[in-house]
Amino acid sequence: MGFFAFIGILVVLYYLINVILWCLLDSDIELFIRSLVGRRISSLSGTVVWITGASSGIGKHLAIELAKNGVKLVLSARRGAELENVKRECLTQSRGLLQPIDILVMQMDMLEISRHQQFFDHVLQHFGRLDILVNNAGRSQRANWEDISLKVDQELFQLDVFSVVNLSRIAVRYFKGANIRGHIAVTSSTAGLIPVPNSASYTAAKYSIHGYFGALQTEHPDMDVTIFCPGPTFTEFLQDAFTDREGVKYGQSVRPTDKRMTAERCGHLFAIALANKLHINWVGRFPISLLLYICLYFPNIRVFFTKYVSLSGLKKIRDSN
Repeated sequence: MGFFAFIGILVVLYYLINVILWCLLDSDIELFIRSLVGRRISSLSGTVVWITGASSGIGKHLAIELAKNGVKLVLSARRGAELENVKRECLTQSRGLLQPIDILVMQMDMLEISRHQQFFDHVLQHFGRLDILVNNAGRSQRANWEDISLKVDQELFQLDVFSVVNLSRIAVRYFKGANIRGHIAVTSSTAGLIPVPNSASYTAAKYSIHGYFGALQTEHPDMDVTIFCPGPTFTEFLQDAFTDREGVKYGQSVRPTDKRMTAERCGHLFAIALANKLHINWVGRFPISLLLYICLYFPNIRVFFTKYVSLSGLKKIRDSN
């Protein structure tokens, strides 16, 4: 066998192994490896982590996963009663590692941008410091591209982008002023990596998030920035999702027959990404991970794929059914 033939076989085997892994794993390969041999979530014990949008879904289960490992928490969202429920569950799951004073519940609307500094100061008054800010609050969307009101675009960007950027800038200034290596994390979406149908404003917002926080990673290599991209997950995100009209919510629930990742699993993988200070990761059940790798590393295949797969087929993949 010639040298070049041998190299060719190795390349084919490499891609074959990767395709098999992409089909089996529910995360990107880096996150999978770190879950096996990386830093444990318990390495974050004693740190202070602020999670926005912590009353349900991914934010709630990330909080529970961190509480199990002795992480002090700031839980914020609009719904105060639900936050208190999350706090009680976190204390129970911590098995004595945390006391009530170690979890600060802070009812907060991210759209109250003028009060962000006040909320941030309250966190510092309570704990004396902040180690990680997790920007998880946001809403999704279901609408046809041509029907979307510009007002909806503006409202979605205000919540999913501008409020996140504003709070993060406050945190960055704090980290720099205190001369500490801070950590900023943001919940993006697989829609921020490859465009998805019927979510144009949401997709654009997530692409914008990648631009903002990618620039932050470049400008501040002395700071940790994590962009976490979940695929379809079992949460109630569709209930509050934007539509094409101002003030109208989608109002539907995910179906139990959908092939989605559980919020518990998503929260666990998010916690691993934080513990290992990873830059960008994605999670999702098959075929999400496979499609992401193919579309990201072979863009022309993505163009071919979206051209010859029907819109209904793309919607089924997006919604995991």
